[in-house]
Amino acid sequence: MRPLTEEETRVMFEKIAKYIGENLQLLVDRPDGTYCFRLHNDRVYYVSEMILKLAANISGDKLVSLGTCFGKFTKTHKFRLHVTALDYLAPYAKYKVWIKPGAEQSFLYGNHVLKSDLGRITENTSQYQGVVYSMADIPLGFGVAAKSTQDCRKVDPMAIVVFHQADIGEY
Repeated sequence: MRPLTEEETRVMFEKIAKYIGENLQLLVDRPDGTYCFRLHNDRVYYVSEMILKLAANISGDKLVSLGTCFGKFTKTHKFRLHVTALDYLAPYAKYKVWIKPGAEQSFLYGNHVLKSDLGRITENTSQYQGVVYSMADIPLGFGVAAKSTQDCRKVDPMAIVVFHQADIGEY
């Protein structure tokens, strides 16, 4: 378990900023304590400093997991978010996409969201941003908008408007 390097931190924060924007600071400085990111076996964990101090007594080879897994670094040093980070990122999401109840199952099976499945979308959503919600405001997963809000109004009903990234069906 080690702190992230500057390059790793930059790559991870750029990925998270695509979903929550400038609310990134709210993840680290929380009212219930200070939280930090730690790397263990190419996976990034989000953990409170209090628990981190307690875990210092455990050797690295015996430690399996600590805190919440936010994602992992691939072999090409790109960061991939895991669905376990959804509960922490969804409240701060800047751009949201709501899908119709009939399309929730399709999204949870790993399919992209079509224009006909789109319930509503946050105004001024630019391309490649967004968190997918059900119409009951339950976060379903990560997705990136294939088209901006203005483009979504003009496209064919069978066109893909949100690319699937991760969903709660992967749990």
